Amino acid sequence: MTTYNPEQKGYVHSIETGGMVDGPGIRYVVFLAGCTLRCKYCHNPDTWKRSEEQATTVGEVLRDIKKYNSFMKFSGGGVTVTGGEPLGQPAFLAELLLACKESGLHTALDTSGHGTIAAAEKALPHTDLLLLDVKAINPAAFSELTGGGVIERCLAVLDMSKQLNIPVWARYVLVPGHTDNFDEIKKLAEFLKSYENIERIEVLPFHKMGEYKWAQMDIPYELTDVQPPSLESLNRAKEILELK
Repeated sequence: MTTYNPEQKGYVHSIETGGMVDGPGIRYVVFLAGCTLRCKYCHNPDTWKRSEEQATTVGEVLRDIKKYNSFMKFSGGGVTVTGGEPLGQPAFLAELLLACKESGLHTALDTSGHGTIAAAEKALPHTDLLLLDVKAINPAAFSELTGGGVIERCLAVLDMSKQLNIPVWARYVLVPGHTDNFDEIKKLAEFLKSYENIERIEVLPFHKMGEYKWAQMDIPYELTDVQPPSLESLNRAKEILELK
């Protein structure tokens, strides 16, 4: 019996079929519109504003998802909801995840955790895998990097995932001059050790493939002169974080 609401409306920025990096197997990736953070290294600033998108329904998205069911199930894949910040649309996110679960699909939520507790409480019970962007462990650094974000929101989502025993893939973006302080990385590694539900920690090298979007949107980009991290720096961060 269907229990989700197919008429629940939300704002979808874009869709990617055949995704291979946002969870196991082949993924149908839904990018939701809207984000309150302004991360310096964001490569999708075009997803920040929800007002520029046309509302759609859970039923409409699910009908398109079903076209790819065979590919996802054969590969052990599923549906990943990302953004923007998906927790910014709690009702739509929860209903979409529930719809996918009732269709027998694996669900992954890709988030910075920067939403309300109520939003997380709606979404996480229907989430098979949490992809959590852990930006920094130092509250001041977190705020500076994200344009005023509050680290406690991210940590609350991580705590909830532990309570619900939801597997987590934690992600950390290594940005030279911003997130490559190895003392801080060691503190983060030590902090994450208490979360037995963290299956994987991925260190992602900073890149500027989305810089052109900032220029197109006439938004000042502060990291123009920042280069990707050296292989030595990247390997050092991986050594600290990935070997828990």
